[in-house]
Amino acid sequence: MLNLAGLDEAGRGALAGPIVAGAVILPENFPLEILGDSKKLTDIQRRKAFVQIQEKCDWAIGFSSAEEVDRLGVKKATREAMWRATRKLKSRPKTLLVDGNDHFQFDIPREEYIKGDDRIPVISAASIMAKVTRDDYMIELGKKYPQFGFENHMGYGAESHMKLLAKEVYCPEHRKSYDPLRTVLTQGKLF
Repeated sequence: MLNLAGLDEAGRGALAGPIVAGAVILPENFPLEILGDSKKLTDIQRRKAFVQIQEKCDWAIGFSSAEEVDRLGVKKATREAMWRATRKLKSRPKTLLVDGNDHFQFDIPREEYIKGDDRIPVISAASIMAKVTRDDYMIELGKKYPQFGFENHMGYGAESHMKLLAKEVYCPEHRKSYDPLRTVLTQGKLF
C-alpha cells in the first residue's frame, strides 16, 4: 500500500460549508477492519478510525470554501480540495486512488473507483478523514450561526434549513450557486 494515496471528499452536495477532501497513505500494518464507507459507519466508529489514522498514517486535509464552490463550480472546487490535500502529504504518492469517476487531472497518476470509499481501504480512510473534519467544522459553524442548526444537518437540505433559505435568510458560508438560494437571490434581482 506504500506510495498509494486514497482521496475522497465530503460536503460536495451540501448547501453550506466547504468541500473537505482527505488524502491518506496507509502503512502496511494498519488495521483495515476499522475502515469502511464513512457514511455507513456510526459517528463513534468514524471517530475511532479517525484517531487511528491520525496516529498511524500519512494524512492531510484540503478545503474549498463555499465562495470557491460558487466561483469555480463544484467539480473544479472538489478537484482543488483534493489536490490541496495531496500536496500536504509528507510523502509524494506514486498513484492516487480517487473515489468517483470525475476524471480529475493531477500531476500524479490516478485511478478512479466508483463507490471506492466502500471497497478500497485507503479511500475509506480518506473518506473518514474528510467526513469527520467537515462534521467538526459544521458543528463549530452551528455555534457561530445557531439559527441554521448546522450541527444537526451539516449544511444539507433539512426542512428547517430549506425554509430559511426560501426566506432569503443565509450566511457567508452558504453556496449562492445552489438552489434554493440561487433562485431566491435571482428572483429578488428581477423584481
